[in-house]
Amino acid sequence: MLQDFLKFHSMNVSATLNFLRLIGKPSLCLPHATIPTFNDLPVPLSDAFGTLKPDIRAVVLDKDDCFAVPKENVVYKPYTTPEISRQDKFNSLLAAYPAPHLLIVSNSAGTTTSDPSNSQASRLSSETGIPVLRHAIKKPGCGSQILNHFLHAPNCRVTSGDQIAVVGDRLFTDVMMANMMGSWAVWVKDGVVENRNPFIAWERKLPERLGRSGAKEFVELP
Repeated sequence: MLQDFLKFHSMNVSATLNFLRLIGKPSLCLPHATIPTFNDLPVPLSDAFGTLKPDIRAVVLDKDDCFAVPKENVVYKPYTTPEISRQDKFNSLLAAYPAPHLLIVSNSAGTTTSDPSNSQASRLSSETGIPVLRHAIKKPGCGSQILNHFLHAPNCRVTSGDQIAVVGDRLFTDVMMANMMGSWAVWVKDGVVENRNPFIAWERKLPERLGRSGAKEFVELP
């Protein structure tokens, strides 16, 4: 499975290097909350963590297989259509976390390697009304840049990492980054479309396996 990981993340040096951290601390890839799809995301996000009710002041969104079909830079229609969704989930999130308290962080749109002209990020931001982080280091290694973004954004209420929730479908990038930031991780388990990649299938079973081994008991709260 290590070979599958290295092949899948061959263009993501950050994920490959940070994968080694899991050997000593496997709980880094375990989420604080799990939802099937983006449509199931509680708003406000403090409701996602049961009785803990953390003070979530800002939200980081992954793009591919979180709120968008991979390689597309528009919100998946069922997440913006009240007739299909239980509500207009995406716009309810925008209302609960107005600018500058939402940020899209993708390992495709906005990265200097996958989106060198920043054209994908520009379209995505135009379509969603949310800024897209421009970053050279891919997730999970860009946590400090995210914190810096919120801490220095005008009129932003964020003062520490534990006031941020990260929402994404990948344990080894989105969830691991949230834990490294001291933030809250919300794992979108089923994504937007079915993914037949064997590494993704293995990754999605990991929380259950680690839970049986006792690792889940050591998930640190921000």
